[in-house]
Amino acid sequence: MVREVIFKIFFYLGTFVICLIFIPALILPRKITLLGGRILGYWIKICLALILSVKIEVKGKENIPTESNYFIACLHQSLFETFYLQVIFNNPIFILKKELLKIPIFGWQLKKIGSISIDRDRINKENLGFYNKIINETNLSKRPLIIFPQATRTNVNEKIPFKKGVSKIYEKLNFFCLPVALNSGYVWPKTGKLSSHKTITISILKKIPVGLNSKDFHNKLENELYNELEKIY
Repeated sequence: MVREVIFKIFFYLGTFVICLIFIPALILPRKITLLGGRILGYWIKICLALILSVKIEVKGKENIPTESNYFIACLHQSLFETFYLQVIFNNPIFILKKELLKIPIFGWQLKKIGSISIDRDRINKENLGFYNKIINETNLSKRPLIIFPQATRTNVNEKIPFKKGVSKIYEKLNFFCLPVALNSGYVWPKTGKLSSHKTITISILKKIPVGLNSKDFHNKLENELYNELEKIY
């Protein structure tokens, strides 16, 4: 209990301070704000290691492609991955809830780095403007896109069906997909207490090439990620 309280104080206070420091970056080139995002990723790693004695293991780094125009489909269990994935990948472009962009300072910086908001009530509808924005942003920045196909945080062993938005992105953009499984909820659950002296495992799987129909892609992605989750949980 004491460790958890100390962790939350240091993590949130440090996050607030880092965001404050990078406020001037809002009028500077985007790469400065992106640097702030990577620092936040390292900050969460430091807090987990020093306060909770939690290690981070990344498997499958060799599967990370060098080319642009791909998207990452990652399981979502805690705040951890929204910060730390910026350390592993080349400043990914996040697809996130529109409400997050309304948060003072933090939301401004999310917008500055090119995050793309989506109205969850319309995630399954055709929205050409939304997909065109993704294409333009990825082509201009040469950064990979990241999406959480569950569309919400889940418990570590919870296997909810993926939203159709992930298969629509695959179909509309014609990008190959890099599946990423993790067990961050094992340490930092959606509800309940944080755990210490454990290991968060991030497993980067082999890419799913373009060319599948939406249904086959959807099923393949969901099966591969949940099968991998069983191995690392």
